[in-house]
Amino acid sequence: MNWLTSSLALLAAVLVVFAEAAFDLPRRVLGAQVDLLPALIVWASLRADLAAVALVATLGGLCFDSLSANPLGATILPLFAAGFLIHLQRGLILHRQVTAQFVLGLFASAAVPVLTVLVLLSAGQRPLLGWASVWQWVVMSVAGGLLTPPLFRAFDATTRLFSHRPVASTSFRPDREIRRGRY
Repeated sequence: MNWLTSSLALLAAVLVVFAEAAFDLPRRVLGAQVDLLPALIVWASLRADLAAVALVATLGGLCFDSLSANPLGATILPLFAAGFLIHLQRGLILHRQVTAQFVLGLFASAAVPVLTVLVLLSAGQRPLLGWASVWQWVVMSVAGGLLTPPLFRAFDATTRLFSHRPVASTSFRPDREIRRGRY
């Protein structure tokens, strides 16, 4: 992992939280807020090291909690838990396939709100839960799963744009004959 991937993930965490707070149209149309932080955690856990996953979970969770009714830090642990579980198994995950990206985005987008509610309940908070919460959870999960593959494509294209490409050819031809001998 290089500094570009970490910087891109941290910048994206701040921009994603800002976009969720600034643009209210998806919330009004769907009746639920679409959260891209779990999709970003999936990307960071598959493309970066564990330190970058922790940084994205911390910065994204703090930014998200500062703009929501959650106590500060309530979203950090659920985001990190989802990223940590995916990071542990990233050698087994076919992360280049769209189906795997969708399933991981769906898993993370479904797990993070549930874990956040558990953190809030264990902290003595009383979140507003009802039948509308089930609809919001389903919308957040499906939207997170659907938006994860385009997020992967956008971040991979941005990484390729700002990084150098390795030289594929060498100065030596493979059909060159090398004479070995005394003279």
